[in-house]
Amino acid sequence: MTGIIGWAVFARYSLGDAPAWAEQAALLLMVWFVLLAAAVGVREQFHLGMSAATNAMPPFLRRLCRVVSLLAMAAFGLAMGVWGGELVARTWAFDIPTLGVPRGAAYLPLPIAGWMSVFFALEHLICEARGRKVEPLWN
Repeated sequence: MTGIIGWAVFARYSLGDAPAWAEQAALLLMVWFVLLAAAVGVREQFHLGMSAATNAMPPFLRRLCRVVSLLAMAAFGLAMGVWGGELVARTWAFDIPTLGVPRGAAYLPLPIAGWMSVFFALEHLICEARGRKVEPLWN
């Protein structure tokens, strides 16, 4: 993505003509990066939270908040997976003119990230039920 933007800026200011596809390609890649990173955020638990409030709670309420939060993330991921998949199916027949790829490719990360979020939230719920924590992969 950085290379595409760099090329577009160079072409616009040095060559006097920016490629028509650069903006759409960078936007498409940004959507993919952001949505997949959000799903990984569910797995790695690096989303924003109200830790000051939950840390002040007794252990039972703290655990209840974690479970409710994970269930909400799973429900949101399920909605993204189902309706995102429907959006992809409805738009796949149309092309992005400057790229020549199906419009559905721009929406494809919605169901992928949604289902990943569901599975990652379920992983955390199973570990929570067993009294364990999911080990982050980035350590």
